[in-house]
Amino acid sequence: MESTPAGSAAPIAAHPEWARDAAIYEVNVRQFTPEGTFTALLPHLARLDDLGVDILWLMPVQPIGVDRRKGGLGSYYSISDYRKMNPEFGTQAELKAVIDSAHALGMKVILDWVANHTAHDHTWITTHPDWYVRNAAGQISNAIDRDGKETDWTDVAELDFAQPAMRAAMIDDMTWWLREMGLDGFRCDVAWGVPLDFWLEARTALLQAKPDLFMLAEEEGVNMHAAFDASYGWEFHHLLNGITLGKEPAAKLDEYLAKQQAYPANAYRMYFTSNHDENSWQGTEFERMGDDHLPAFVLAATLANSFPLLYTGQEGKLSKRLRFFEKDTVTFTDTTLVPFYRAMFAAKAATPALWNGADGGAQAKLAGTGSADVYAFTRSKGESHVVVAVNFGDAAATFAYTGLGAPGTYRDAFTGAAIELAASGSIALPAHGYVVYLR
Repeated sequence: MESTPAGSAAPIAAHPEWARDAAIYEVNVRQFTPEGTFTALLPHLARLDDLGVDILWLMPVQPIGVDRRKGGLGSYYSISDYRKMNPEFGTQAELKAVIDSAHALGMKVILDWVANHTAHDHTWITTHPDWYVRNAAGQISNAIDRDGKETDWTDVAELDFAQPAMRAAMIDDMTWWLREMGLDGFRCDVAWGVPLDFWLEARTALLQAKPDLFMLAEEEGVNMHAAFDASYGWEFHHLLNGITLGKEPAAKLDEYLAKQQAYPANAYRMYFTSNHDENSWQGTEFERMGDDHLPAFVLAATLANSFPLLYTGQEGKLSKRLRFFEKDTVTFTDTTLVPFYRAMFAAKAATPALWNGADGGAQAKLAGTGSADVYAFTRSKGESHVVVAVNFGDAAATFAYTGLGAPGTYRDAFTGAAIELAASGSIALPAHGYVVYLR
């Protein structure tokens, strides 16, 4: 199944105004509390609001298929009914209480939407078997990869988007969540596996129910921005892993950023140091990035077009790979990283130069000399200016810069201290250190 080619549709014209300085937090309901329920999640909302979270992304909350289930509890992404609740998590009323409480705190809520496939015991399997892709043996196919081959995702069945009735039913189910549950949008799983013309059709319909709809695609093709506000920065994430492990030079960021010019000016690019896939299958940020996990997040939160993500437990220094098909509770007792993440989100919200997409400021590399492990840049929008420098090295470094376009008094985003920056000068960075100066 192929997506519509790049350039076949214009990018969306505008995002919801509330999203311009937003940061997003991925909620793994099963693992978030010992109970793993909607009700147990409720007391954490005020804490997340205080952290500076603007959007809560709920991993799928619908019932999980039993047929060919993986593990004891199964994958959230094997859904047996799009409009029901997973009884493991609670009731529809209990989830509505979470959504309403988040709204009362000023946060938005989006739901992980799994359009590419369903569980093998979804009702459509028996009522509409023609809505599914068949393999060479004539059987309903498992999920299909980018090369058109069946994957080892044996617990899910591939939907056939050549079926107009299925597409209409899917959009109807999505609309139900907006109208009845008050959701603000969707994070769309395996968005690359679904034709772009479906996402365009869905967005047009969903806007009727939610004029300030927000859509996030699990894909990073430029063409996805015809239907989505935000796309994944997978390539950036893997580059961060490479730089922090010493396999790639920090200067490789220049090559990556040059490629970003192909994206629409108002594209939101979701950058992250962890998420549910990376944590469970590739390891925690501490495993993959070591002592560089914080400078990596600084870049993820401050680069042009960045739309930063924090995953369940990162602020609690989550140091284990969460089991995907079983209960594996996160603890939030370690609060040593909370001030860091709070400061990053506060800086983004208060500094127009750091806002998302075209609402943010232009970026320029800061010229200078010093360690090859240091990367420094500026962003500016009107009277709002930011200077960022990170050091991925094992030794302290001094970066001697020139050509700072907006010299003057800056504020340290983490300490609040006043910093005088001349047009030329130097920035001292500890090993694995970072600075974010705001003006």
